[in-house]
Amino acid sequence: MPRVSYFFGILIRMFHNDHLPPHFHAECGGDEAVYEIDTLKISRGGLSRRDHALVVEWAILHRAELRANWDRARRGVPLNEIEPLNRV
Repeated sequence: MPRVSYFFGILIRMFHNDHLPPHFHAECGGDEAVYEIDTLKISRGGLSRRDHALVVEWAILHRAELRANWDRARRGVPLNEIEPLNRV
C-alpha cells in the first residue's frame, strides 16, 4: 500500500483500486483507522485521541490532495506524497 504521508509517528497510506467510499488508512503504534475523505469519519478501527486529532487536522488541510490521490489510485497510477503536518 503506497505511503502518502508520515508525521509524528503516523503513517498515511492508500490502496490502489480500493473499495468505495474514498478513504485513506492511518496507522500508528500498531493501531489503524480508515478515514472517509469527504466526512473524515472513521469507518473502521481507531487511533488514540491525540493521533486521531492530528490525522483530522492534517486531512482538513490536505483534503483536495487526498481526493486527487484517491482518483490516481483508482486509475492505478503512482500517488503523490502529501506534505506532513508541521507544528512549531
